[in-house]
Amino acid sequence: MNMTKNVQRLAVVSALAALFALPLSAKADDAAATFKSKCAGCHAADGTGSPMGKKMGAHDFTSAEVQKMSDAELSETITNGKGKMPAYKSLTPDQVKGLVGYIRSLKK
Repeated sequence: MNMTKNVQRLAVVSALAALFALPLSAKADDAAATFKSKCAGCHAADGTGSPMGKKMGAHDFTSAEVQKMSDAELSETITNGKGKMPAYKSLTPDQVKGLVGYIRSLKK
């Protein structure tokens, strides 16, 4: 009987893990798509900066300088722009949070 309960618990835990993993995967995909459409033109697909972006002063997202910025600083810059970077006020807070997470994943 104990074995049956353990199997049932494992099945429930597995189902819950799969259920919760789907939104995380979808959010990561959404952040990657947002990065590609809004950021990659200047910051390159890998975050190191496109040639055009580097000429305009776009930061290398993989650098320690960017990675040491707080989430609030990154969110502020994404939302309100900075220097030659435009503001992206049309992004939702969840999209901005996703971009911050995506930028964090680009560290060296």
